[in-house]
Amino acid sequence: MNSYKIGIFAEIIACAYLMLHGFRIVKRRYTTGRYTGRAEIDIIAKRGNLIIFVEVKKRKTISAGFDAITWTQIKRLRAAAETYLLQKRWMGNARFDVIIIHGFHINWIKQAF
Repeated sequence: MNSYKIGIFAEIIACAYLMLHGFRIVKRRYTTGRYTGRAEIDIIAKRGNLIIFVEVKKRKTISAGFDAITWTQIKRLRAAAETYLLQKRWMGNARFDVIIIHGFHINWIKQAF
C-alpha cells in the first residue's frame, strides 16, 4: 500500500474514533483552493459548540508523528481554519487536535497547536 492510501486509511480510522467520542464529521480533506499557500485540513468535526480541526498522522512512533508537522504547515493549517471559520461565520469554540496512529494505537492530542 502506498503512502497516499495509508493516509486515507488513517483518516478513516480517525473519523470513526472521533464519531465514537460524539463528534460529527463536518468535512474531510478541506482545502481553500490550489495555489493559495494554505494547507489541507484532514478532518473538521463538530460536537455541540466546539469545532475541531484535526491533523492525522500515521507513523511508527508518536514522536515521528509530531516531527512530521512543521511550523510552516501549522501556519498554513491556521490560515485554512480561519478561512473556514469566516466562511461559516462560526461563533463557537475552535481548536486544533492531532491524531497519531502508530501500530494498533490511536493517540489523540487535544489543543496540539
